[in-house]
Amino acid sequence: MLFTISLSLTACGQNKRGDLQSEPSKNQLLNNNPELENMDLSKITNENVKKAIEALQANDKNAWYAYFTDNATFTDDGRTLDFKSFFDNAFAHQEKFLTIDKVKNDSKDIYGNFYAGQWGTFKVYFKFHLNSEGKFERLDIGQTRY
Repeated sequence: MLFTISLSLTACGQNKRGDLQSEPSKNQLLNNNPELENMDLSKITNENVKKAIEALQANDKNAWYAYFTDNATFTDDGRTLDFKSFFDNAFAHQEKFLTIDKVKNDSKDIYGNFYAGQWGTFKVYFKFHLNSEGKFERLDIGQTRY
């Protein structure tokens, strides 16, 4: 299954005075209140992975791309896709992790809940592969049950 990402979530509710008003989307809440992300990035001990995830969370695609080689290989649920096109779309929709639940493989494998807009929230993995210069030459992502 292709792990396509886009964002769209709105809701209505009451404020403290009881007036009906439009609530901010989940994405607006996360952008405006980082503490609501419920993420402990200190679990990620690999500094390059941590900084790449921070760039993803901040929707900073220039910083994100700086951690990857120019010809990085990318797979989504086992399918090879164009890395830059995929993440240009992801950044356009401000996709991000909602939680980081588990790290493995010297913090190069990240597992957590990922908000994918109209497609919902998925448990996913991101597996980063470093080259000898310390840049990521490959990223594998996909859904998982962990």
